[in-house]
Amino acid sequence: MTAALGALVASVLPLALDGESVVESGGDGTAIAVVSVVSMAGGYLLLFLLWRYVFSAKARARREKGRPD
Repeated sequence: MTAALGALVASVLPLALDGESVVESGGDGTAIAVVSVVSMAGGYLLLFLLWRYVFSAKARARREKGRPD
């Protein structure tokens, strides 16, 4: 599994955000990979927390409690 992930990263990683090759600029792309993984994980965590906050039973009960009859 780790080898497959490494192959995927190696095939996608050579292109930088502006379209220039990371290899041509002298970098190995590790920094770009780390920033990408951290930002994607943070985004998914933020979406999960927002989903829990909006759609949890506790939030639904609060909305129902504050609604006038």
